[in-house]
Amino acid sequence: MTPAVEETPRLSVPWPRLVTIGVVVLVCYAPILARLISQWIENPDMGHGFFVPLVSGYIVWQRRSQLIALKPEPSRWGLLIVIWGAIQMVIGVLGTELFTSRTAFVITVIGVIAALGGKPFLRALAFPLALLFLMVPIPTVVYNQLTFPLQMLASQLAAGALSLLGIPVLRDGNILELANGRLSVVEACSGIRSLLSLTFLSLVYGYFFEKKTWIRATLFLATIPIAILANGGRVTLTGILYEIRPELAEGFFHESTGLVIFFAAAVILFLIHQILGRTSHLLARRA
Repeated sequence: MTPAVEETPRLSVPWPRLVTIGVVVLVCYAPILARLISQWIENPDMGHGFFVPLVSGYIVWQRRSQLIALKPEPSRWGLLIVIWGAIQMVIGVLGTELFTSRTAFVITVIGVIAALGGKPFLRALAFPLALLFLMVPIPTVVYNQLTFPLQMLASQLAAGALSLLGIPVLRDGNILELANGRLSVVEACSGIRSLLSLTFLSLVYGYFFEKKTWIRATLFLATIPIAILANGGRVTLTGILYEIRPELAEGFFHESTGLVIFFAAAVILFLIHQILGRTSHLLARRA
């Protein structure tokens, strides 16, 4: 008698068709994706853009066993989503609206998955697919609406902190008047870069290191005050360096403070997670 061998379930998705559709989608969106990658390189606010598709792909790879076990349920709605993505791409290209044309790529990918795999695959891939939207820079209109209030808030926080440290400072809008000169909190110092990067970090960190939905949501929401305080700390540190020696507040040293403050913000996010985890554990024990 030969021992029974369990057969590993195989995914019944037609791979030749899937590869063909994937190549067609990439060819259609190649110019848009090329400009998107260029912006990742040139725009410091989108430095995390390179990591988004890599992390999404890794999550899909992690779930390969689950995906293999799923039974595809091809849906006609998926074709409609693909058509929606194509129309959105054309509108975005003709109207030179980058956000519209770039998000159309993600919508098209979602449509292809829905058309070939249906709801089971959409449910299984919901998080990595949603994560892909973070690789697209926010619309210029929204960016401009966010940067100025963040500039003012960073200026206020820095002015208050410098005063507490005994450094004379006079704030005029986003301008800090110091003894050694004038420090301007420009658009690049608004903190939008930290906010976008921390948002991506909190979502990925919560996915890999936390199972409770409410803690994941809290970590996500915590990125806003953390990013604001971190950016205020960066402007404060820049003001201190400016008082010591104005050259230290420019160039390499200024960029270095950004990295240090972002690392500090990531540590704060980690500490908040630890506090939430311990609190949840204590509440569970009391219950």
